[in-house]
Amino acid sequence: MNASVIGGGSWGSAFALHLGRNGIRTKLWIREPDIFEAAVRERENPVFLSSFKFPPEVAFHHGLEDAVRSADIIFLAVPSQFCRKVLLRLAPHLTAGQSVVSLAKGIEKKTLLRMSEIMAEVFGPFASPRIGVLSGPSFSREVAQGHPTALVLASTDLRWARRAQHLLSSPSLRIYTSRDLVGVEIAGALKNVIAIAAGINDSLQFGDNARAALMTRGLAEITRLGVKLGAKKETFLGLAGIGDLVLTCTGRLSRNRHVGAELGKGRSLSSIIAGMRMVAEGIATTLSARRLAFREGVEMPIFDQVYQILYHNKEPGKALADLMSRTLKGE
Repeated sequence: MNASVIGGGSWGSAFALHLGRNGIRTKLWIREPDIFEAAVRERENPVFLSSFKFPPEVAFHHGLEDAVRSADIIFLAVPSQFCRKVLLRLAPHLTAGQSVVSLAKGIEKKTLLRMSEIMAEVFGPFASPRIGVLSGPSFSREVAQGHPTALVLASTDLRWARRAQHLLSSPSLRIYTSRDLVGVEIAGALKNVIAIAAGINDSLQFGDNARAALMTRGLAEITRLGVKLGAKKETFLGLAGIGDLVLTCTGRLSRNRHVGAELGKGRSLSSIIAGMRMVAEGIATTLSARRLAFREGVEMPIFDQVYQILYHNKEPGKALADLMSRTLKGE
């Protein structure tokens, strides 16, 4: 099998590294000229995934058409807010026999579409490749290190998903399958918002009890919205749901948790973003999730407070206090 990974960030690079180690010929498309040149010269990504040499099965490309030519399966690993732009460039070069799998976790701000919905919309006038989504608890550096990782591959074509499951799994990366595209994508995107809240909690030293409450009630909010959108409730109890939520809210490598921790120290959002080269998806997803919740009539108080902190400069301690003083109710 031939594969392409579109996006030379930390996750795209780590996944290309995994594919190469699995003996799969892989083309890694890198947009940034400096990173592309360094990868060709040093066979590693010194900016987003330093200290890991790519195996010989991985080749580097700066031209998108060349990167996807002859690929059986294409993995999209660019930040969600840039996906449509890349997909529009990608679509004319696709063929009907190919498969495209999203590795991105987010919801488009303007349209409120999930990544698989954007792919279906953009690809429609051209070829109609199979579409899938790969998600779950997965820090890129740990995948690159070969630490045990479990993910879920969602697609409406379960027969294809099972074939891909066997091709992509390895002794260090185990893949499960699911038909629930909605649940896997909603869970993967919205957990980043709760991770921001968890980072704020930790910075303010509110303790483990408060973090556990944020994660539990946050999952309840995510599940309510996901089910309203057509997802299966059990998906949120799996890898894409509670699994990714736990990792992102507690792991020291979490970019979204880092954003929350810096907010809790009193830093402005603009200064935090200015100091990050990698994207914290939860910032944009907060806006999308709030609009989705309003459209669907779903109450999401934690998401609303994170929105107030990010976009209206609400004092984080006051936001958490307001959550604690809400009207009492049954679980």
